[in-house]
Amino acid sequence: MALAEGISGSLAAVGYGLAAIGPGIGVGIVFASYIQATARQPESAGLTRTYMFLGFAVVEALALLGIAFGFVFGK
Repeated sequence: MALAEGISGSLAAVGYGLAAIGPGIGVGIVFASYIQATARQPESAGLTRTYMFLGFAVVEALALLGIAFGFVFGK
C-alpha cells in the first residue's frame, strides 16, 4: 500500500501536466491567429485584439479547470 500512496501523489502532478498541454497549444494558436490577422489587415487590429483576449481567457479557463479537477479528484 505504501507504494500506491507514493504513486498517487505524483499522478496528480502528471495529470495536471497533461492538462496544461492543451491550453498551452491553444494560447499559441490564439496569438498566432491574431498576428496573422493583423499582418493581413492592419486596420482591423483593434477589433481582432478584443477577440484575441476573449480567446485567451477561454483557453486559460481550461487550464484552471484542469488544476481544480486535479485537486478535487486527486484523492
